Amino acid sequence: MRYFIEIAYNGTNYYGWQIQPDAITVQGVLEDKLSTLFKTEIKVTGAGRTDAGVHAKQLFAHFDCDEITNISELLFRLNSFLPKDIAVVNIIKVENDAHARFDAIQREYEYVISLKKDPFSEGLAYQIHNKPDIGLMNKAAKVLLDYKDFQCFSRSKTDVKTYHCNIKKAFWEEVNEGLVFTISADRFLRNMVRAIVGTLLDVGYNKTTLEAFHEILKSKDRSKAGASAPAHGLYLTKVQYPKTILN
Repeated sequence: MRYFIEIAYNGTNYYGWQIQPDAITVQGVLEDKLSTLFKTEIKVTGAGRTDAGVHAKQLFAHFDCDEITNISELLFRLNSFLPKDIAVVNIIKVENDAHARFDAIQREYEYVISLKKDPFSEGLAYQIHNKPDIGLMNKAAKVLLDYKDFQCFSRSKTDVKTYHCNIKKAFWEEVNEGLVFTISADRFLRNMVRAIVGTLLDVGYNKTTLEAFHEILKSKDRSKAGASAPAHGLYLTKVQYPKTILN
């Protein structure tokens, strides 16, 4: 039987989602606890991978096991086993060919910025001191929708076959005493959102013009774009599937 598992986590203490040798990762912890509960090796496949220090409000993964007779009891036991910074929200039975990564049609991220020193957002938002021009940043964010190739925002050493992504929305808004950048697409490249945020902040601080932002996108050169924003402000917030996979 195949099941989708919906999880949320604070990524501060983890070297990202994906299992790595000699490093604590969310996938590694989740597989270990599931294997302990089921008394057999359980492997999970995630909808994507978040980098070290990045958080997730919603991430789906799938795993195979014998039929689960009491999902609510399993949820309780699994959450009891897991550390406090990882939570299982739901476990859903799906068709045996459903795939958490390949069947995902949309992913959404938020980047959170605090405009003041806030002890309650420490490690959960990027603190900046001077407010950038949000109007300019939104003009630049809208430009992203006109492009498909985002190699200029991708980590240099990567094994992807294409740098094409279909961005559906990208915008900034003021929330309380901070800023939130929301972006959704069918797929994202490694480090892409943080590189976009860093470059948009350069636009907001008048370090990069809108014309130069176009040229960065056309260049396909990571060195032309801005520095990546810190990991701790980034959240994977939503993963969407066709209704035939998840209702």
